[in-house]
Amino acid sequence: MSKRTTGSGDSTQPTPTPERGQKKGRPTPTRREAQARHQRPLVPADRKAAKRAAREKRNEAYRREQEALLTGDERYLPPTHRGKVRRFVRDWLDARWSASEFIVPVMLLFLVGITAVAFANLGEDLSRTIALTLSITFYSLFALSIVEGIIVWRGLRRRIEQRYPDEDIPRGTWFYAYSRMVMARRWRTPAPQVKRGEFPATSPRR
Repeated sequence: MSKRTTGSGDSTQPTPTPERGQKKGRPTPTRREAQARHQRPLVPADRKAAKRAAREKRNEAYRREQEALLTGDERYLPPTHRGKVRRFVRDWLDARWSASEFIVPVMLLFLVGITAVAFANLGEDLSRTIALTLSITFYSLFALSIVEGIIVWRGLRRRIEQRYPDEDIPRGTWFYAYSRMVMARRWRTPAPQVKRGEFPATSPRR
């Protein structure tokens, strides 16, 4: 029984497998190539000038925002005040009189009164009675402002839905309306853009 021999032509060489960690087929781009690819330097040539430009940009944005709070320009208002619904809320509240808009000055007076009574030499019983009366009045006014805010919001929500039937009322609009309603007109931001009695239209926009 003869041995089977294989010729050199029949032998197959094993396929070399690439070793892990083998280098990439292309060289790593240099810093200059990376800069040219992105067409901008990785590090500003003049850091002081870059900081100065960034500061001027922030100052300009802040200036435009403050100006928009006075003029009502929607383009530069803070995100909290943007949108048709928020503008309608502001205009409608600014056009009406509200008992709650006087509550902040009155509460400040009550706080001053309570503090004065605490330091005044009026006698223990009298001081306690006055302080208790002022405190009860203080919290009663606050509760009345919340009740008024709920009543006003119901009517305002209905008018918003009439004016913008396809718009969603942003979350937090009730508190947005309430916080504006209890603020004195001259202290409101953005500043009122309508006069008393100039209510916005409630018919749907066509």
